[in-house]
Amino acid sequence: MEKIWSGFYKKNIDERLGVIEQADILSEEHLEFLKNNEVLDFDTANNMVENVIGTFSLPFSVVPNFTVDGKQYVVPFVTEEPSVVAACSNAGKIVAKSGGFKTEILDRKMIGHVALYDIADTAVAVERILQSKELLLKTANEAYPSIVARGGGACDIDVKVLSEEGVDFVVVYLIVDTLEAMGANMLNTILESLVSPIEAMTAGESIMAILSNLAINSVVTAKCVLSPRILDTKTTKGEEVRDRIVLASEFSKADPYRATTHNKGIMNGIDAVVIATGNDWRAIEAGAHAYTTLSGTYQPFSKWYTHDEKELVGILTIPMPIGTVGGSIAIHPAAQFSHELLMNPSAKELAAIIASIGLAQNFAALKALVTDGIQKGHMNLQVKSLALTAGATEEEIPQIIQLLKEQKHFNLETVQNILTTIRKR
Repeated sequence: MEKIWSGFYKKNIDERLGVIEQADILSEEHLEFLKNNEVLDFDTANNMVENVIGTFSLPFSVVPNFTVDGKQYVVPFVTEEPSVVAACSNAGKIVAKSGGFKTEILDRKMIGHVALYDIADTAVAVERILQSKELLLKTANEAYPSIVARGGGACDIDVKVLSEEGVDFVVVYLIVDTLEAMGANMLNTILESLVSPIEAMTAGESIMAILSNLAINSVVTAKCVLSPRILDTKTTKGEEVRDRIVLASEFSKADPYRATTHNKGIMNGIDAVVIATGNDWRAIEAGAHAYTTLSGTYQPFSKWYTHDEKELVGILTIPMPIGTVGGSIAIHPAAQFSHELLMNPSAKELAAIIASIGLAQNFAALKALVTDGIQKGHMNLQVKSLALTAGATEEEIPQIIQLLKEQKHFNLETVQNILTTIRKR
């Protein structure tokens, strides 16, 4: 399987689609979708959101031969940012030499809450709720019997009293096993069914009932272990690369300004797969960034350290309440064949893949930063973007790339001047 993907990035679009066909991982329907470059049709789009006037396309790419928990995947990417796909592909190849990524998912459940105020005695209210836990769980599950029939549903309740600006809130937290769905609509339906009974037993008033995107019960850990010998570059020995990556990791823990960009780079890959699979990337982003602050300061998602003064170890821990059913997944044709490319993984498998992609993206960025710098890898693709902005044709782009290497300044004005020179010849 690996051989057919060799030099994939060098092939033209027809050759790439030929490889996809040879890999035999897409149905005829979805293969035709790719070959015809079909986009989301207007009628479907018009039924997804309001005030539709058209559709907006982004590049759809793949990262082949990506190894997670002993399986190889062709991972779909939807992103417009240059070098993200190339960086992740390269990182995936390096990590595969050391056994690929290993993941752990301890649980996969969602959290929602009913928040109440204007309660005379909060301690009594909390006691009444906890005493009625079984009744409330029964009420919650009666609101969404289909998830219960499939083995999921509401499974636990917690209660907290929170105070802000002189107002006491009694907050009822509901834990729900949403199975293969991300479960936002499911959770909101269940939570709203609890409002009346909770108001009745507390003599309080609900301010809202809604899910939380801080999915602390859907956390995934991805890990990789790398030998220094595979970290060698043309200019830097693997041991030095390893030590510099560890230092860069420590820097991201010390400085929130760096941690923010560190995490953004991780989300470059994560968001690309989340979008491709029809999931809610805003929810993933919000939950991930909130999760890093639970210690009291904004922290990086990942940590890199040295094991036994030899191997470089990378660990990424992040909430990943991803779904394989529901929402736009069943509506958007590209989302459907993205899941097919991934061999229709379960929600836990998809979460593991996405977390591993984030760690790969992080490794690629750190390795570049502590060796050649981030701009070198970006250059060719950035030049292409600048060239297109300047109005260059496909035939003119290689000439612009070659001539730009001789220039001191790397910007749109320089590209425009080069383009003018080319056209005068």
